Amino acid sequence: MSIAIAASSGRQDLHTSSMRKRVIAGTTIGNALEFFDFTVFTFLMLVIGPLFFPAASGYGQLLLTTATFGVGFLMRPVGGMLIGSYADRHGRRAAMTLTLWLMGLGCALIAAAPTYAQMGVAGPVLMVLARLIQGFAAGGEVGASTTLLVEHAPADKRGFYSSWQFGSQSLGVMLGALTVAILTAALSKDQMQSWGWRVPFVIGILTVPVGAYIRRNLEETLEPAGQTVGAQAAPGQASASNHQPLRRVFAEHKAQVVKGILLVIGGMVCAQIIGFYMPAYANKELGLPATSTLFASVVLGAIGFVIAPFVGMLADHVGRKKVIFWSRAATVCVLLPCFQWLVAAPSTERLMAVIALLAVLLALQTAPVITMLPELFPKAVRTTGMSVVYGLGISVFGGFAQFFVTWLLHVTKNPMAPAWYLMVTVTLSTVVLFWIQDRTGQVIDKQEA
Repeated sequence: MSIAIAASSGRQDLHTSSMRKRVIAGTTIGNALEFFDFTVFTFLMLVIGPLFFPAASGYGQLLLTTATFGVGFLMRPVGGMLIGSYADRHGRRAAMTLTLWLMGLGCALIAAAPTYAQMGVAGPVLMVLARLIQGFAAGGEVGASTTLLVEHAPADKRGFYSSWQFGSQSLGVMLGALTVAILTAALSKDQMQSWGWRVPFVIGILTVPVGAYIRRNLEETLEPAGQTVGAQAAPGQASASNHQPLRRVFAEHKAQVVKGILLVIGGMVCAQIIGFYMPAYANKELGLPATSTLFASVVLGAIGFVIAPFVGMLADHVGRKKVIFWSRAATVCVLLPCFQWLVAAPSTERLMAVIALLAVLLALQTAPVITMLPELFPKAVRTTGMSVVYGLGISVFGGFAQFFVTWLLHVTKNPMAPAWYLMVTVTLSTVVLFWIQDRTGQVIDKQEA
């Protein structure tokens, strides 16, 4: 009885105003720093390609560099499974701190990587290793940080709380694109190729201690094993000594895993193509200046960061599924006209307008999806379940979206290829909504009751 009362009291403490603000701020800042570290690579692909893959053609360099970017996503499921399991056994806060240090290690390896001219194939190998480490870290980051936000939130505000996950990712993208744009504008081409491209990764290293300090002061939401097990003692519940979240996810929640993966791939492909591939596409295929395409990504990140909380509140009010369905329907309808309009007369102004519209639609579909994923799983395996879904969904369909589109453009010679790829993926991903329960406003943990 006393343990149950203590757990209930602890849960009430999580809802104090100051604690809520601290959790949102701490998670947002730390997550933004991690996604700055992870995504800034894509904005430097046109610089990195010739330095690390000089023997390839222009198309080959872009293909190899997008593949190097994509290998980071191969490790996301692995990182999600291992770090998610760690978070469900030892706490969300500890897992989030671990991912931050791993991301910093990846930045350090990239910043120090010798080019092909300096040390031959060792440079590309080190670059791939760094991306694998960063992918491993990112795979565990999203599940742990989103779970922490959802478990701190009252039942009727989970959409608003978890929306800061997408908002912080957008902030990281905005800062990464802005940093590269400023460097590109301020430095000569030779300076950028010589040392300028390393600067963002050095910045990433320096931000790690700041993020780690913030995260160490966040409140944990996973109760100690003795309290969780002793208080409930439900039949079939894992004890503290044999709790295996990863095994339980695949043994007891296979249907939720499949549904979650199908749901997430639409938003992930949109995010990768619209947010990260568009600068290279507009520059290489449409001939727009590199700085203007980078500032388009700044616009995308800024819009996502600003409107994500409002999307979360909208999803809390009308339901997650309605917001996701109608935003995806609108995305499918506008993709082809947007690309046709942009390709017909490429300009910075048209690129900004297209990016701005697609950024709004991306936020509308992605923020509610991020809320629905942790709601699919019980608390004991929530981080593991979400991490598995997110990692598997993004590893192939999201991480290699840029690779697939680059290949499609080369094979078809059709500048509409990115639009068609997005339309098919988003449509297929939306169908699964009919088989997922909308838990908007419902209690998902006993402690909330």
